[in-house]
Amino acid sequence: MPKPKVFVTRLIPEEGLAMVREATAMKLWEGELPPPHKVLLDEVREVEGLLSLLTDKIDAALMDSNPRLKVISNFAVGYDNIDIPAATARGIPIGNTPGVLTDTTADLAFTLMMAAARRIQESIDYVRAEKWKTWGPKLLMGQDIHGATLGIIGFGRIGQGMAKRAGGFGMRVLYYDVYRRQDLEQTMDVTFADMDTLLRESDFVTVHTDLNETTRHMMNAAAFAKMKPTAIVINTARGPIVDPQALYAALKSGKIGGAALDVTEPEPIPTDSPLLTLPNCLIVPHIASASVATRGKMAQMAAANLLAGLRGEKLPTCVNPEVYERGVRK
Repeated sequence: MPKPKVFVTRLIPEEGLAMVREATAMKLWEGELPPPHKVLLDEVREVEGLLSLLTDKIDAALMDSNPRLKVISNFAVGYDNIDIPAATARGIPIGNTPGVLTDTTADLAFTLMMAAARRIQESIDYVRAEKWKTWGPKLLMGQDIHGATLGIIGFGRIGQGMAKRAGGFGMRVLYYDVYRRQDLEQTMDVTFADMDTLLRESDFVTVHTDLNETTRHMMNAAAFAKMKPTAIVINTARGPIVDPQALYAALKSGKIGGAALDVTEPEPIPTDSPLLTLPNCLIVPHIASASVATRGKMAQMAAANLLAGLRGEKLPTCVNPEVYERGVRK
């Protein structure tokens, strides 16, 4: 019996590739950049399964190009690159990789917060530019983490991970979420606050919410105007949650103190972006889950979802479980 054909849109860690290679007739895009959409469309016409990345646009037209496409597995916890309603309407289950990257992402968010607070990038640049001549009592002074107030927007798994780390530094933690978590407030020593209060009182504001029409450009000029002039914004969620023009204006004018971003709008950030000219804006290239162990586990989860869908089984982590009630493609 021939193995099912699948297309993998990027060279993911071997832990997952080995699983897919053994069970399928796998075709792999090995380029460093995402496959062009025409290439993606051509490849999807030939396969039963697709293992995609956030950089791949999966729309209704692509799904309609091949009625034999049975499953799409996204190598990410997010899935805003995929038209989920269109997939559900066509009987295609969508997999993702939640949970496994929670702590690694929280680690990076906390690292960015500390780096921005203590002006680490500026300090590295200062030394490399051979400006360090002597110890100075006011040289590159930053902000304390301990005793400061951390505002967490979005109190899911990663937001809770940030709260745990903040507790170890003696921080006061405020959180905002559309669903209040009273069950966690005492055990985690966190306080629910409305957005205005959180923005007004926080020394650091870290974003951990989904991207949707409500959260798109949630961090805008009006939000920055409510914040302390020393406040630092951290975003490891989705780039479009932060309005880049408003952020630049707030940083340049001193309305807020700094920003640390793992994600940008657009992504990658253009080389001529004015944000790159600011010493108080630290930007890294979407590396929140980029540890060897975590990316390996993500690859295994993505492979497990793909293979389950090919076998006609429920995906271990399915974004659209309602698809099973409607009926899946055979």
